[in-house]
Amino acid sequence: MAAGPGILIIDISSTTRRNLITALQQSAPFSTYHSCSSGKEALSLARNNATDVILCGTTLSDMRGVKLLRQLQQDEDLRDIPVIILTGQCTTAQKLTLIEQGANDYLVMPFDSGELIARVKVQLKMKTLHDNLKRSNRLLLTLSSTDSLTRLYNRRMLMQTLSREVERHSRSDQVLSVLMLDIDHFKNINDTFGHLNGDKVLVAIAKVLKRYLRPYDIATRFGGEEFVLVLPNTTAKHAMDVAERLREAVEEITFDGELRELTVTTSIGIACYPRPGIDGVDDLLKAADEALYHAKNTGRNRVASCCDAEQATDHSADDTPSSAVPTL
Repeated sequence: MAAGPGILIIDISSTTRRNLITALQQSAPFSTYHSCSSGKEALSLARNNATDVILCGTTLSDMRGVKLLRQLQQDEDLRDIPVIILTGQCTTAQKLTLIEQGANDYLVMPFDSGELIARVKVQLKMKTLHDNLKRSNRLLLTLSSTDSLTRLYNRRMLMQTLSREVERHSRSDQVLSVLMLDIDHFKNINDTFGHLNGDKVLVAIAKVLKRYLRPYDIATRFGGEEFVLVLPNTTAKHAMDVAERLREAVEEITFDGELRELTVTTSIGIACYPRPGIDGVDDLLKAADEALYHAKNTGRNRVASCCDAEQATDHSADDTPSSAVPTL
């Protein structure tokens, strides 16, 4: 069960901290209360405890309250916590200054319990709304970048990732490898067992891909029965090793029910960047696709690199009868 909201009270006076907690405990909706007198300790408490509202005095034991406010704003994990500044200064100009410096609200000391609770509840409500919005935005981002069936990243995310990685690898001496994987005879699976069982095959292969890749590798569903894997900082030899392990792992997948006798195989094409003739994302995907075509054209259930595909093309050209070459 998730813990309820928490509040952090920071003030140099232990009496003030105690009085604030006593007043809040009467009716405010907090399940945890933390308090301290120093800005350094406050930052530690905020990072390590669920904190939904901060009450902060203008004078702390090691810094001014406005300095702590700036440090909170500079911390990506803490900047969204609303801060109510406790101040004995009550002129309009002074209140406006506090707001301009990043405070969400202010409370004039000595405080009135009713006003304290009202102001805190407003900030807690705003924090709850903000957190809900962030969760909704994260969900929308996930939905827009994830294939709904396999839960792998989709083609949109693939293109964004490849653009970023190609640019990064162009500035380094590292190699970027791309694997394009296609399920052999997948149409036959759909025709024989139905599309729902075909979906089960896709999901099973997606699970294998996620299990065998490193945390910073990217597995995507490219479309239909094709998958593309992005392997940063991976040489062609290492990519070949990864591809062979994936090919063998897919072949070992077992199913139940109607698919219990089914053995699935895959063909995999590999391309690397940087490499002569590959200048960007489109070239890289085209080279991987040509390598995949070569793997399928030479028997399926195998791995081929773009070098294999190029050599096959060269040999085919060499074998062309001279009579087939047009003369001018």
